[in-house]
Amino acid sequence: MSRYRGPRLRIVRRLGELPGLSRKSPRKAYPPGQHGQARKKRSEYAIRLEEKQKLRFNYGISEKQLIGYVRKARRATGSTGQALLQLLEMRLDNTVFRLGMAGTIPGARQLVNHGHVTVNGRVVDIASYQCRPGDVITVRNRDRSRSLVQANMEYPGLANLPSHLEFDKNTLTGKVNSVVEREWIALQINELLVVEYYSRMA
Repeated sequence: MSRYRGPRLRIVRRLGELPGLSRKSPRKAYPPGQHGQARKKRSEYAIRLEEKQKLRFNYGISEKQLIGYVRKARRATGSTGQALLQLLEMRLDNTVFRLGMAGTIPGARQLVNHGHVTVNGRVVDIASYQCRPGDVITVRNRDRSRSLVQANMEYPGLANLPSHLEFDKNTLTGKVNSVVEREWIALQINELLVVEYYSRMA
C-alpha cells in the first residue's frame, strides 16, 4: 500500500492523537463511519493492527517500509520495540519536524524532498535518511528556504524539544547529540503489540 494522502482528521478520529500527522484535533471524539459511535468488542488482532497503523500513519511510511524497519530492529541489540521506535524517530523528516522546522511530518518531508535542508553541509533530499549522533542539520542558505522554515516555526507541531536534539533559532541550525530516549517519543503507542503483530504475520 502506498503512502496515505486522504483526509488526515479521519485517521486521527479512528486511531487517536497522531502528533506527526496533523496539528488539528477532531471535533467529534468517536471514530468515523456509520458505526463509529457503537461500542464494539475488539479482537486481540484488531488491537495489534491498530497500534501498527498508528506507527504507519504518524510517520507517513508504507507497509513495505515498516516491515523493513521491523526486520532491522530485530537485528539490533536490546528491545525490538524500542529499536523500532528509535529507527523511525531518527529519520530525517521526523528530526526536522521535532526541531520545529515544520508543523507536521508530511510538511517536514516536503521540506526535505524539495532540497531545503542540509546535513553536515550537504543537501539531503531523502526523507528516510537515518540521522546519527553528531549530525548537524541546517536550513539551506537561500532566501526561499529560510523564509519557509521561519514561517513554519511560528506554528510548531510540538512545543518541547527532545533532549537528544539542540536547535539555534537565530542560525536555524540543529544538532543531533544522541539517539532519542523512549520517554521523548510523542506518539502514545504500545510498541510491543506492533512487534507481536509482525511476529504472528511472519
